[in-house]
Amino acid sequence: MKYFLYARKSTEDEERQVMSIEAQLAELQEYAKRENILITETFIESKSAKKPGREIFNEMMAKVALSKEPIGLLAWHPDRLARNSIDGGQIIYSIDISKIVSLRFPTFWFEPTPQGLFMLQVAFGQSKYYSDNLSENVKRGIRQKLRRGEWLTKAPFGYLNNPKTRTIEPHPTLSKILVKAFEAYATGKYTLESLGKFLAEYGIESKNRTPVSKANIKRILTNQAYLGLIAHKGEYFEGKFQPILDHATFEAVQEVLKRKAKPRKTKQGHDFPFTGLMTCGQCNSPITAQWAKGKSGGIYRYYRCTKKRGICSQKYIQEKDLANQIKARLQSVALPDTHTDWMLKKVEEWEKEETNKSMSSVQNIKYKINETQEKLDKLVSAYIDGDIPKENYLTKKEELLKTKVSLAEKKENGRTTKNPLEPLRQWILDTKKASFLAFSDDYPEMKQIIQKIGTNPKLSDRSLSFSFIPPSDFLGSRLAGRAPTIPFAPLAIKFSTPKRTPAPRHFY
Repeated sequence: MKYFLYARKSTEDEERQVMSIEAQLAELQEYAKRENILITETFIESKSAKKPGREIFNEMMAKVALSKEPIGLLAWHPDRLARNSIDGGQIIYSIDISKIVSLRFPTFWFEPTPQGLFMLQVAFGQSKYYSDNLSENVKRGIRQKLRRGEWLTKAPFGYLNNPKTRTIEPHPTLSKILVKAFEAYATGKYTLESLGKFLAEYGIESKNRTPVSKANIKRILTNQAYLGLIAHKGEYFEGKFQPILDHATFEAVQEVLKRKAKPRKTKQGHDFPFTGLMTCGQCNSPITAQWAKGKSGGIYRYYRCTKKRGICSQKYIQEKDLANQIKARLQSVALPDTHTDWMLKKVEEWEKEETNKSMSSVQNIKYKINETQEKLDKLVSAYIDGDIPKENYLTKKEELLKTKVSLAEKKENGRTTKNPLEPLRQWILDTKKASFLAFSDDYPEMKQIIQKIGTNPKLSDRSLSFSFIPPSDFLGSRLAGRAPTIPFAPLAIKFSTPKRTPAPRHFY
Protein backbone atom coordinates (compact mmCIF):
# COMPACT_ATOMS: atom_id res chain seq x y z
CA MET A 1 0.00 0.00 0.00
CA LYS A 2 1.17 3.52 -0.83
CA TYR A 3 1.48 6.03 2.00
CA PHE A 4 1.63 9.80 1.98
CA LEU A 5 3.81 11.28 4.74
CA TYR A 6 2.54 14.58 6.12
CA ALA A 7 4.64 16.72 8.48
CA ARG A 8 3.48 20.11 9.78
CA LYS A 9 4.45 22.80 12.25
CA SER A 10 2.23 25.70 13.23
CA THR A 11 4.56 28.60 12.44
CA GLU A 12 7.55 29.48 10.30
CA ASP A 13 9.43 30.62 13.40
CA GLU A 14 11.71 27.76 14.45
CA GLU A 15 12.16 29.11 17.97
CA ARG A 16 8.43 28.88 18.73
CA GLN A 17 7.96 25.27 17.55
CA VAL A 18 8.54 22.43 20.02
CA MET A 19 9.03 19.70 17.40
CA SER A 20 10.63 20.81 14.17
CA ILE A 21 9.91 19.42 10.71
CA GLU A 22 13.30 17.68 10.68
CA ALA A 23 12.51 15.87 13.93
CA GLN A 24 9.11 14.71 12.63
CA LEU A 25 10.63 13.44 9.38
CA ALA A 26 13.36 11.55 11.20
CA GLU A 27 10.87 9.90 13.60
CA LEU A 28 8.37 9.04 10.85
CA GLN A 29 10.98 7.62 8.48
CA GLU A 30 12.39 5.45 11.26
CA TYR A 31 8.83 4.34 12.15
CA ALA A 32 8.08 3.56 8.46
CA LYS A 33 11.25 1.48 8.17
CA ARG A 34 10.39 -0.42 11.33
CA GLU A 35 6.80 -1.11 10.22
CA ASN A 36 7.65 -1.77 6.55
CA ILE A 37 5.62 1.19 5.32
CA LEU A 38 6.22 2.36 1.72
CA ILE A 39 6.29 6.18 1.55
CA THR A 40 5.61 7.31 -2.04
CA GLU A 41 5.32 11.06 -1.43
CA THR A 42 6.14 13.51 1.35
CA PHE A 43 4.18 16.68 2.13
CA ILE A 44 5.74 19.34 4.37
CA GLU A 45 3.90 22.44 5.58
CA SER A 46 4.52 25.31 7.98
CA LYS A 47 1.07 26.66 8.76
CA SER A 48 -1.48 26.54 11.57
CA ALA A 49 -4.27 23.97 11.27
CA LYS A 50 -6.71 25.94 13.41
CA LYS A 51 -8.50 27.21 10.30
CA PRO A 52 -9.08 25.42 6.96
CA GLY A 53 -7.21 26.58 3.86
CA ARG A 54 -3.76 24.92 4.07
CA GLU A 55 -2.37 24.72 0.53
CA ILE A 56 -0.14 21.65 0.98
CA PHE A 57 -2.80 19.75 2.93
CA ASN A 58 -5.42 20.50 0.26
CA GLU A 59 -2.96 19.37 -2.43
CA MET A 60 -2.45 16.06 -0.61
CA MET A 61 -6.19 15.49 -0.16
CA ALA A 62 -6.77 16.29 -3.85
CA LYS A 63 -4.26 13.56 -4.80
CA VAL A 64 -6.02 11.19 -2.41
CA ALA A 65 -9.35 11.90 -4.13
CA LEU A 66 -7.88 11.41 -7.64
CA SER A 67 -5.90 8.27 -6.80
CA LYS A 68 -7.24 5.03 -8.32
CA GLU A 69 -5.57 3.03 -5.55
CA PRO A 70 -6.32 3.20 -1.81
CA ILE A 71 -3.96 5.53 0.05
CA GLY A 72 -2.61 5.48 3.59
CA LEU A 73 -1.55 8.56 5.55
CA LEU A 74 1.43 8.73 7.91
CA ALA A 75 1.77 11.57 10.43
CA TRP A 76 3.23 12.15 13.88
CA HIS A 77 -0.17 12.68 15.55
CA PRO A 78 -3.79 13.35 14.45
CA ASP A 79 -3.41 16.99 15.47
CA ARG A 80 -0.76 17.35 12.71
CA LEU A 81 -3.47 16.53 10.16
CA ALA A 82 -6.32 18.65 11.52
CA ARG A 83 -7.26 21.01 14.32
CA ASN A 84 -10.55 22.15 12.80
CA SER A 85 -13.81 20.35 12.05
CA ILE A 86 -13.72 20.83 8.25
CA ASP A 87 -10.30 19.24 7.64
CA GLY A 88 -11.02 16.52 10.20
CA GLY A 89 -14.38 15.76 8.55
CA GLN A 90 -12.68 15.61 5.14
CA ILE A 91 -10.29 12.91 6.37
CA ILE A 92 -13.10 10.89 8.04
CA TYR A 93 -15.27 11.11 4.90
CA SER A 94 -12.33 9.92 2.75
CA ILE A 95 -12.06 6.91 5.08
CA ASP A 96 -15.83 6.30 4.75
CA ILE A 97 -15.60 6.15 0.94
CA SER A 98 -12.41 4.03 1.13
CA LYS A 99 -10.13 6.62 -0.44
CA ILE A 100 -8.03 6.45 2.73
CA VAL A 101 -7.78 2.93 4.10
CA SER A 102 -5.08 3.41 6.70
CA LEU A 103 -3.86 6.05 9.10
CA ARG A 104 -0.60 5.42 10.94
CA PHE A 105 0.81 7.44 13.85
CA PRO A 106 3.79 6.59 16.08
CA THR A 107 1.89 7.98 19.09
CA PHE A 108 -1.71 7.00 18.25
CA TRP A 109 -3.38 3.74 17.21
CA PHE A 110 -6.08 3.67 14.51
CA GLU A 111 -8.05 1.05 12.59
CA PRO A 112 -10.73 1.83 9.94
CA THR A 113 -13.53 0.38 12.06
CA PRO A 114 -16.52 2.11 13.66
CA GLN A 115 -14.67 2.18 16.95
CA GLY A 116 -11.50 3.42 15.25
CA LEU A 117 -13.41 6.20 13.48
CA PHE A 118 -15.00 7.20 16.75
CA MET A 119 -11.61 7.41 18.46
CA LEU A 120 -10.24 9.40 15.51
CA GLN A 121 -13.10 11.87 15.84
CA VAL A 122 -12.35 12.13 19.56
CA ALA A 123 -8.66 12.81 18.77
CA PHE A 124 -9.61 15.52 16.25
CA GLY A 125 -12.08 16.97 18.77
CA GLN A 126 -9.41 17.05 21.46
CA SER A 127 -7.03 18.81 19.08
CA LYS A 128 -9.67 21.42 18.29
CA TYR A 129 -10.50 21.81 22.00
CA TYR A 130 -6.81 22.32 22.83
CA SER A 131 -6.47 24.96 20.10
CA ASP A 132 -9.66 26.79 21.13
CA ASN A 133 -8.81 26.62 24.83
CA LEU A 134 -5.28 27.87 24.20
CA SER A 135 -6.68 30.81 22.23
CA GLU A 136 -9.14 31.64 25.01
CA ASN A 137 -6.42 31.45 27.66
CA VAL A 138 -4.26 33.84 25.64
CA LYS A 139 -7.17 36.29 25.25
CA ARG A 140 -7.92 36.08 28.97
CA GLY A 141 -4.28 36.78 29.78
CA ILE A 142 -4.30 39.81 27.45
CA ARG A 143 -7.45 41.17 29.11
CA GLN A 144 -5.87 40.82 32.54
CA LYS A 145 -2.72 42.60 31.37
CA LEU A 146 -4.83 45.45 30.02
CA ARG A 147 -6.61 45.74 33.38
CA ARG A 148 -3.24 46.03 35.08
CA GLY A 149 -2.06 48.59 32.50
CA GLU A 150 0.80 46.40 31.24
CA TRP A 151 2.20 46.79 27.73
CA LEU A 152 1.41 43.75 25.58
CA THR A 153 4.09 43.60 22.91
CA LYS A 154 7.53 44.91 22.05
CA ALA A 155 8.11 48.42 23.38
CA PRO A 156 7.51 51.22 20.86
CA PHE A 157 10.28 53.60 19.83
CA GLY A 158 11.38 55.65 22.84
CA TYR A 159 10.56 52.93 25.41
CA LEU A 160 12.28 49.84 26.83
CA ASN A 161 10.68 46.55 27.90
CA ASN A 162 11.20 45.88 31.61
CA PRO A 163 10.88 42.10 32.24
CA LYS A 164 10.70 42.61 36.01
CA THR A 165 7.70 44.95 36.01
CA ARG A 166 6.31 43.38 32.78
CA THR A 167 5.70 46.79 31.29
CA ILE A 168 7.68 49.50 29.52
CA GLU A 169 9.70 52.48 30.70
CA PRO A 170 11.16 55.51 28.85
CA HIS A 171 14.55 54.98 27.22
CA PRO A 172 17.09 57.29 28.93
CA THR A 173 18.20 58.94 25.65
CA LEU A 174 15.69 58.02 22.92
CA SER A 175 12.76 59.37 24.94
CA LYS A 176 14.43 62.80 25.15
CA ILE A 177 15.12 62.78 21.41
CA LEU A 178 11.50 61.84 20.81
CA VAL A 179 10.29 64.84 22.83
CA LYS A 180 12.58 67.11 20.78
CA ALA A 181 11.17 65.64 17.56
CA PHE A 182 7.56 66.25 18.66
CA GLU A 183 8.33 69.81 19.77
CA ALA A 184 10.13 70.50 16.49
CA TYR A 185 7.24 69.21 14.37
CA ALA A 186 4.70 71.13 16.45
CA THR A 187 6.29 74.38 15.26
CA GLY A 188 5.03 73.62 11.74
CA LYS A 189 8.47 74.21 10.22
CA TYR A 190 9.15 70.51 9.50
CA THR A 191 7.74 67.99 7.05
CA LEU A 192 7.72 64.25 7.63
CA GLU A 193 10.78 63.96 5.39
CA SER A 194 12.74 66.75 7.08
CA LEU A 195 11.85 65.33 10.51
CA GLY A 196 13.43 62.05 9.39
CA LYS A 197 16.62 63.99 8.65
CA PHE A 198 16.27 65.70 12.04
CA LEU A 199 16.25 62.29 13.74
CA ALA A 200 19.17 61.14 11.58
CA GLU A 201 21.27 63.92 13.09
CA TYR A 202 20.78 62.19 16.45
CA GLY A 203 21.80 58.82 14.97
CA ILE A 204 18.26 57.44 14.54
CA GLU A 205 18.14 55.81 11.11
CA SER A 206 16.69 52.79 9.31
CA LYS A 207 18.51 49.47 9.01
CA ASN A 208 19.92 50.63 5.66
CA ARG A 209 21.47 53.70 7.33
CA THR A 210 18.94 56.02 5.63
CA PRO A 211 16.54 58.49 7.31
CA VAL A 212 13.39 56.96 8.79
CA SER A 213 10.63 56.71 6.18
CA LYS A 214 7.69 59.12 6.14
CA ALA A 215 5.25 56.30 6.94
CA ASN A 216 7.18 55.35 10.08
CA ILE A 217 7.55 59.01 11.09
CA LYS A 218 3.78 59.49 10.86
CA ARG A 219 3.23 56.26 12.82
CA ILE A 220 5.44 57.65 15.59
CA LEU A 221 3.74 61.07 15.61
CA THR A 222 0.26 59.51 15.98
CA ASN A 223 1.17 56.85 18.56
CA GLN A 224 -0.87 57.54 21.71
CA ALA A 225 1.38 55.21 23.71
CA TYR A 226 3.50 58.31 24.40
CA LEU A 227 0.50 59.67 26.38
CA GLY A 228 0.37 56.53 28.51
CA LEU A 229 -2.42 54.78 26.55
CA ILE A 230 -2.51 51.20 25.23
CA ALA A 231 -4.28 50.49 21.93
CA HIS A 232 -5.76 47.01 21.47
CA LYS A 233 -8.17 46.09 18.65
CA GLY A 234 -9.33 49.67 18.14
CA GLU A 235 -9.87 50.32 21.85
CA TYR A 236 -7.70 52.36 24.23
CA PHE A 237 -6.77 51.41 27.79
CA GLU A 238 -5.00 53.34 30.52
CA GLY A 239 -1.40 52.19 30.98
CA LYS A 240 0.54 52.14 34.24
CA PHE A 241 3.79 53.18 32.58
CA GLN A 242 5.27 56.67 32.52
CA PRO A 243 4.16 58.89 29.59
CA ILE A 244 6.89 60.51 27.52
CA LEU A 245 4.85 63.44 26.16
CA ASP A 246 2.44 65.94 27.64
CA HIS A 247 -1.07 66.16 26.20
CA ALA A 248 -0.66 69.70 24.82
CA THR A 249 2.42 68.84 22.70
CA PHE A 250 0.80 65.70 21.31
CA GLU A 251 -2.39 67.55 20.32
CA ALA A 252 -0.33 70.36 18.74
CA VAL A 253 1.40 67.77 16.55
CA GLN A 254 -1.96 66.27 15.54
CA GLU A 255 -3.17 69.71 14.47
CA VAL A 256 -0.08 70.20 12.31
CA LEU A 257 -0.56 66.76 10.74
CA LYS A 258 -4.20 67.56 10.02
CA ARG A 259 -3.29 70.90 8.48
CA LYS A 260 -0.61 69.35 6.27
CA ALA A 261 -2.73 66.38 5.22
CA LYS A 262 -3.80 68.27 2.08
CA PRO A 263 -0.99 70.75 1.44
CA ARG A 264 -1.42 73.55 -1.05
CA LYS A 265 0.61 73.50 -4.23
CA THR A 266 2.74 76.63 -4.21
CA LYS A 267 5.20 77.93 -6.73
CA GLN A 268 8.73 78.84 -5.81
CA GLY A 269 8.67 82.63 -5.80
CA HIS A 270 11.05 85.53 -5.28
CA ASP A 271 12.03 86.92 -1.92
CA PHE A 272 9.58 89.82 -1.48
CA PRO A 273 9.18 90.18 2.30
CA PHE A 274 6.12 92.50 2.28
CA THR A 275 3.92 90.58 -0.18
CA GLY A 276 0.72 89.26 1.36
CA LEU A 277 0.71 92.06 3.91
CA MET A 278 -1.22 94.92 2.25
CA THR A 279 -4.12 95.58 -0.08
CA CYS A 280 -4.70 98.49 -2.42
CA GLY A 281 -6.41 101.49 -0.84
CA GLN A 282 -8.22 102.32 -4.09
CA CYS A 283 -9.55 98.98 -5.47
CA ASN A 284 -8.84 96.64 -2.54
CA SER A 285 -6.77 94.30 -4.74
CA PRO A 286 -3.75 92.48 -3.30
CA ILE A 287 -0.35 94.18 -3.46
CA THR A 288 2.34 92.34 -5.39
CA ALA A 289 6.07 93.00 -5.97
CA GLN A 290 8.56 92.89 -8.81
CA TRP A 291 12.09 93.80 -9.76
CA ALA A 292 12.48 97.03 -11.79
CA LYS A 293 15.11 99.55 -12.78
CA GLY A 294 15.29 102.74 -10.79
CA LYS A 295 15.99 106.23 -12.07
CA SER A 296 19.64 105.84 -11.16
CA GLY A 297 19.89 102.66 -13.24
CA GLY A 298 20.02 100.12 -10.39
CA ILE A 299 17.68 97.12 -9.93
CA TYR A 300 15.26 97.56 -7.03
CA ARG A 301 12.23 95.83 -5.55
CA TYR A 302 8.97 97.68 -6.05
CA TYR A 303 5.45 97.03 -4.72
CA ARG A 304 2.30 97.76 -6.73
CA CYS A 305 -1.39 96.91 -7.03
CA THR A 306 -2.22 93.68 -8.90
CA LYS A 307 -5.30 95.41 -10.48
CA LYS A 308 -7.26 92.19 -10.19
CA ARG A 309 -10.48 94.08 -9.47
CA GLY A 310 -10.27 96.41 -12.44
CA ILE A 311 -8.48 99.57 -13.54
CA CYS A 312 -6.37 101.17 -10.80
CA SER A 313 -4.27 104.34 -10.94
CA GLN A 314 -2.05 103.62 -7.96
CA LYS A 315 1.69 103.99 -8.55
CA TYR A 316 4.70 101.89 -7.58
CA ILE A 317 6.57 102.29 -4.29
CA GLN A 318 10.15 101.22 -3.69
CA GLU A 319 10.75 98.68 -0.92
CA LYS A 320 13.10 100.86 1.14
CA ASP A 321 10.53 103.71 1.16
CA LEU A 322 7.86 101.28 2.28
CA ALA A 323 10.17 99.96 5.01
CA ASN A 324 10.85 103.50 6.28
CA GLN A 325 7.10 104.13 6.63
CA ILE A 326 6.73 100.88 8.60
CA LYS A 327 9.59 101.87 10.90
CA ALA A 328 7.95 105.22 11.56
CA ARG A 329 4.67 103.51 12.47
CA LEU A 330 6.45 101.06 14.77
CA GLN A 331 8.11 103.93 16.61
CA SER A 332 4.64 105.21 17.55
CA VAL A 333 4.05 102.11 19.73
CA ALA A 334 7.65 101.58 20.90
CA LEU A 335 8.69 102.00 24.53
CA PRO A 336 12.23 102.35 25.88
CA ASP A 337 13.81 99.36 27.56
CA THR A 338 13.56 100.95 31.01
CA HIS A 339 9.76 100.92 30.75
CA THR A 340 9.37 97.41 29.28
CA ASP A 341 11.84 95.90 31.75
CA TRP A 342 9.92 97.40 34.67
CA MET A 343 6.65 96.06 33.24
CA LEU A 344 8.09 92.57 32.76
CA LYS A 345 9.31 92.58 36.34
CA LYS A 346 5.83 93.53 37.51
CA VAL A 347 4.30 90.70 35.49
CA GLU A 348 6.68 88.25 37.17
CA GLU A 349 5.44 89.40 40.59
CA TRP A 350 1.81 88.87 39.53
CA GLU A 351 2.69 85.44 38.15
CA LYS A 352 4.06 84.40 41.53
CA GLU A 353 0.77 85.44 43.12
CA GLU A 354 -1.16 83.42 40.53
CA THR A 355 1.02 80.39 41.22
CA ASN A 356 0.16 80.53 44.92
CA LYS A 357 -3.54 80.71 44.08
CA SER A 358 -3.35 77.77 41.67
CA MET A 359 -2.06 75.45 44.39
CA SER A 360 -5.50 75.44 45.99
CA SER A 361 -7.04 74.05 42.78
CA VAL A 362 -5.19 70.70 42.99
CA GLN A 363 -8.00 69.27 45.08
CA ASN A 364 -10.49 70.28 42.42
CA ILE A 365 -8.46 68.41 39.80
CA LYS A 366 -8.52 65.27 41.95
CA TYR A 367 -12.29 65.53 42.11
CA LYS A 368 -12.51 65.84 38.31
CA ILE A 369 -10.26 62.79 37.85
CA ASN A 370 -12.49 60.73 40.13
CA GLU A 371 -15.55 62.03 38.30
CA THR A 372 -14.05 61.01 34.95
CA GLN A 373 -13.23 57.55 36.30
CA GLU A 374 -16.85 57.14 37.45
CA LYS A 375 -18.03 58.07 33.96
CA LEU A 376 -15.67 55.46 32.52
CA ASP A 377 -17.03 52.80 34.87
CA LYS A 378 -20.63 53.67 33.98
CA LEU A 379 -19.77 53.63 30.28
CA VAL A 380 -18.26 50.14 30.51
CA SER A 381 -21.28 48.89 32.48
CA ALA A 382 -23.66 50.35 29.89
CA TYR A 383 -21.71 48.68 27.08
CA ILE A 384 -21.68 45.31 28.85
CA ASP A 385 -25.45 45.56 29.42
CA GLY A 386 -25.94 46.30 25.72
CA ASP A 387 -27.37 49.78 26.26
CA ILE A 388 -25.02 51.50 23.78
CA PRO A 389 -23.50 50.34 20.44
CA LYS A 390 -19.82 49.46 20.23
CA GLU A 391 -18.92 52.41 17.94
CA ASN A 392 -20.30 54.98 20.42
CA TYR A 393 -18.65 53.13 23.31
CA LEU A 394 -15.18 53.18 21.71
CA THR A 395 -15.41 56.86 20.73
CA LYS A 396 -16.61 57.98 24.17
CA LYS A 397 -14.07 55.81 25.98
CA GLU A 398 -11.16 57.28 24.01
CA GLU A 399 -12.47 60.79 24.76
CA LEU A 400 -12.73 60.09 28.50
CA LEU A 401 -9.27 58.50 28.63
CA LYS A 402 -7.74 61.56 26.95
CA THR A 403 -9.56 63.79 29.44
CA LYS A 404 -8.20 61.74 32.32
CA VAL A 405 -4.65 61.92 30.92
CA SER A 406 -4.96 65.70 30.50
CA LEU A 407 -6.22 66.14 34.08
CA ALA A 408 -3.39 63.97 35.39
CA GLU A 409 -0.90 66.22 33.60
CA LYS A 410 -2.45 69.33 35.11
CA LYS A 411 -2.33 67.76 38.54
CA GLU A 412 1.32 66.83 38.05
CA ASN A 413 2.26 70.30 36.86
CA GLY A 414 0.27 72.01 39.60
CA ARG A 415 -1.78 74.13 37.21
CA THR A 416 -5.32 74.00 35.88
CA THR A 417 -5.33 76.61 33.11
CA LYS A 418 -2.91 78.54 30.97
CA ASN A 419 -1.11 81.45 32.54
CA PRO A 420 -3.65 84.34 32.40
CA LEU A 421 -0.80 86.86 32.37
CA GLU A 422 0.86 85.34 29.31
CA PRO A 423 -1.01 87.60 26.81
CA LEU A 424 0.17 90.65 28.77
CA ARG A 425 3.73 89.37 28.79
CA GLN A 426 3.56 88.74 25.03
CA TRP A 427 2.24 92.25 24.40
CA ILE A 428 5.10 93.77 26.38
CA LEU A 429 7.60 91.66 24.43
CA ASP A 430 5.94 92.75 21.17
CA THR A 431 6.32 96.36 22.26
CA LYS A 432 9.98 95.71 23.02
CA LYS A 433 10.34 94.05 19.64
CA ALA A 434 8.69 97.00 17.86
CA SER A 435 11.22 99.29 19.54
CA PHE A 436 14.06 97.19 18.13
CA LEU A 437 12.58 96.83 14.61
CA ALA A 438 12.05 100.60 14.34
CA PHE A 439 15.82 100.83 13.83
CA SER A 440 16.38 97.49 12.07
CA ASP A 441 16.40 96.24 8.46
CA ASP A 442 14.92 92.82 9.27
CA TYR A 443 12.02 93.08 6.80
CA PRO A 444 10.47 89.60 7.42
CA GLU A 445 10.32 90.32 11.18
CA MET A 446 8.77 93.72 10.45
CA LYS A 447 6.04 92.02 8.43
CA GLN A 448 5.35 89.53 11.23
CA ILE A 449 5.04 92.20 13.93
CA ILE A 450 2.60 94.22 11.79
CA GLN A 451 0.48 91.10 11.19
CA LYS A 452 0.47 90.51 14.94
CA ILE A 453 -0.28 93.98 16.36
CA GLY A 454 -1.66 95.76 13.28
CA THR A 455 -4.87 95.46 11.27
CA ASN A 456 -6.09 96.29 7.75
CA PRO A 457 -2.84 97.56 6.13
CA LYS A 458 -3.63 99.66 3.03
CA LEU A 459 -1.29 101.12 0.40
CA SER A 460 -2.64 104.27 -1.23
CA ASP A 461 -0.76 107.05 -3.06
CA ARG A 462 2.56 105.43 -2.11
CA SER A 463 1.61 105.71 1.55
CA LEU A 464 1.07 102.80 3.93
CA SER A 465 -1.63 103.08 6.59
CA PHE A 466 -2.84 100.58 9.18
CA SER A 467 -4.34 100.61 12.65
CA PHE A 468 -3.11 98.91 15.80
CA ILE A 469 -5.16 96.38 17.73
CA PRO A 470 -5.77 96.78 21.48
CA PRO A 471 -3.88 97.50 23.64
CA SER A 472 -1.27 98.74 21.16
CA ASP A 473 -3.77 101.29 19.80
CA PHE A 474 -4.15 102.74 23.31
CA LEU A 475 -0.39 102.95 23.72
CA GLY A 476 0.00 104.68 20.36
CA SER A 477 -2.64 107.30 21.13
CA ARG A 478 -1.20 107.86 24.64
CA LEU A 479 2.31 108.37 23.34
CA ALA A 480 0.92 110.77 20.73
CA GLY A 481 -0.80 112.82 23.44
CA ARG A 482 -4.36 111.72 22.53
CA ALA A 483 -5.11 109.37 25.39
CA PRO A 484 -8.76 108.32 25.91
CA THR A 485 -10.48 109.11 29.19
CA ILE A 486 -10.80 105.45 30.21
CA PRO A 487 -8.08 104.06 32.48
CA PHE A 488 -5.62 101.50 31.14
CA ALA A 489 -5.94 98.62 33.61
CA PRO A 490 -3.93 96.99 34.97
CA LEU A 491 -1.14 99.29 33.73
CA ALA A 492 -2.63 102.79 34.30
CA ILE A 493 0.85 104.33 34.16
CA LYS A 494 1.73 107.80 32.96
CA PHE A 495 4.63 107.43 30.57
CA SER A 496 6.83 110.18 29.23
CA THR A 497 8.44 109.88 25.82
CA PRO A 498 12.19 110.13 26.26
CA LYS A 499 14.58 110.53 23.41
CA ARG A 500 14.61 107.16 21.64
CA THR A 501 17.83 105.33 20.99
CA PRO A 502 18.30 102.11 19.02
CA ALA A 503 17.40 99.10 21.15
CA PRO A 504 19.92 96.25 21.56
CA ARG A 505 19.48 93.22 19.27
CA HIS A 506 18.83 90.83 22.16
CA PHE A 507 15.31 92.15 22.71
CA TYR A 508 13.99 88.82 24.10
